[in-house]
Amino acid sequence: MLLFISGPEIFVILLVVVLFFGSKKIPELARGLGRGIREFKNATAEIQEEITKNTRDIKQTTKDL
Repeated sequence: MLLFISGPEIFVILLVVVLFFGSKKIPELARGLGRGIREFKNATAEIQEEITKNTRDIKQTTKDL
């Protein structure tokens, strides 16, 4: 979806964000967005770790049989 947004469209979106939130709120919004993305990535990594561990355990159990 983001592949279809061109330069002028991004500029208009940024202008609307500045007008709507004000220039002082933008850094706060960016920090919040960054934290959210970081938490999402951490949760994803934890899930992948758990799946890998369970897969390893299952393979080991089937080898022992």
